Amino acid sequence: MAPHIHMPEPLCFIENTEEKLVVKQEALSILSAISQPVVVVAIVGLYRTGKSYLMNKLAGKNKGFSVGSTVQSHTKGIWMWCVPHPEKPDHTLVLLDTEGLGDVEKVDDKNDAQIFALAILLSSTFVYNTMNKIDQGAIDLLHNVTELTDLLRARNSPVINENEDNNDLMSFFPDLVWTLRDFYLSLEAGGKVITPDQYLENSLKLKEGSNERIQHFNLPRLCIRKFFPRKKCFIFESPAHKKQLSQLEMLHDDELYPEFVQQVAEFCSYIFNHSAAKTLPGGIKVDGPCLQSLAQTYVNAINNGDLPCMENSVLALVQTENSAAVQKALAHYDQQMGQKVQLPTDTLQELLDLHRACEREALEIFTKYSFKDEDQSFQKELQTLLDANLEDICERNKAASSEHCSTLLQIIFGPLEEEVRQGIYFKPGGHNLFLQKVEELKANYYQQPRKGLQAEEVLQNYLTSKQSVSDAVLQSDQALTTKEKEMKEAQRKAEAERAEAERLAAIARENQRLMEEKERRHQEQVRQMEIQRANFLAQQQRDREQRLREEAERQRAQAEAEQRRLQEEINRLRAYSPPHNDCILL
Repeated sequence: MAPHIHMPEPLCFIENTEEKLVVKQEALSILSAISQPVVVVAIVGLYRTGKSYLMNKLAGKNKGFSVGSTVQSHTKGIWMWCVPHPEKPDHTLVLLDTEGLGDVEKVDDKNDAQIFALAILLSSTFVYNTMNKIDQGAIDLLHNVTELTDLLRARNSPVINENEDNNDLMSFFPDLVWTLRDFYLSLEAGGKVITPDQYLENSLKLKEGSNERIQHFNLPRLCIRKFFPRKKCFIFESPAHKKQLSQLEMLHDDELYPEFVQQVAEFCSYIFNHSAAKTLPGGIKVDGPCLQSLAQTYVNAINNGDLPCMENSVLALVQTENSAAVQKALAHYDQQMGQKVQLPTDTLQELLDLHRACEREALEIFTKYSFKDEDQSFQKELQTLLDANLEDICERNKAASSEHCSTLLQIIFGPLEEEVRQGIYFKPGGHNLFLQKVEELKANYYQQPRKGLQAEEVLQNYLTSKQSVSDAVLQSDQALTTKEKEMKEAQRKAEAERAEAERLAAIARENQRLMEEKERRHQEQVRQMEIQRANFLAQQQRDREQRLREEAERQRAQAEAEQRRLQEEINRLRAYSPPHNDCILL
């Protein structure tokens, strides 16, 4: 239970109805929530001897467990009250008040032994409440538990080892606190005052001798000393006047005898400070769920007609706790693998590394929650389950890789398949193009991450499944290539003939052009000759005209010169002739 326990009053833990014991579900629910170690204090004794009053005081209450004032027993079965431990904040105090022993209304007193045994088996401190003094009857009654244990061990152990080490068995037994109510004797022995603890030790002292009577006397004491090595004794005087005892739970401390109040306080202080947590062999501390398991184990054994043997109850607890530890470890492994592993992994080593890390954590969880797995059988079982889980996840890893790669191949090669259906590659040279495309797509596939372990196998299986397509493309390529060669040869011949015809036509055209060019040049030459002749004639004409002009000019010049000469002659004559000559001349 969490640090704060809300249990305002006790409730029935183990009900005793119709001579059958029943573990109450409400009590189990409360125990299942207690995660702290539990200090379990159980009280057993004759009915109507004030057991419930002491348990109420341990709970810090005046009321709680039923305190009766009549001759009829009030508490039936075992009642439980879980309260915070007053001295140990990280512990829970579980108080168990039991049905009174020796109830005359019981049909069969075997219930006494069952309640007695359950109180011892479930408690870490066992309070044995008796009246007045320690007598042989009380010792014999306590001895019954030892006899019962020996009987059950004989019934349930196939081989009994006489040299068995009882340390583990003894560690399971609680501390014994013997309370003596309404004690009236003087604590003296040999004329000296003794303590209650010394009184208890003296009462359990062995007698010397080996006769049957002494053995009968010593046997219960030997058993009590053996099974309860840690013992304590408290004496209680009468709490109040006899007339007030019927209202004991209503009385305040100042209404009780001071001696009784002091004795109760000392008893509670001892329980609070010296009672240890319930432990199992190996020093395993018991918490609420573990106590719940113990109670169910013991009650089931009793109801099945076989009172619980502590060894077998430990085996049952080993089975319960270790099976639960295995399941916790597996659950942790599955959770961690689920969180850390992304299928498919690129390599097997990656998966193995994650497995080993989660396996190591799972084994740590198992170690934390396991109980007395001395032969490591449960750890081996866990290892077997982990190995099986590894095999399973490896198979799932392969399956995930195959599925992922198949999907990836459909995405990558899907367009190629569509192109094949469209007949793109059914042509001469198509097979080479097809193979080139396949290589390109393979390269693309190889570049894709996290394909997993099956990447190559799935690819090869896919390519194998598509081999028929490749073969069909090849056959088509070969058939079309042969036909294309024939067509190309015919085309080549036709083109050669056409080229030859074109060549001849070109030669003819060239010849024609040459002839035309020759004619043109001839005509040009004729034209040039005509031009030259015309130019020549023109030049001759121009030259003749030039000569004529020059001759005319010369003649004119000569005439002018002659005229000038004549003029000059006249002018000269005029100058030298008489005047009457001038008139005649004129």
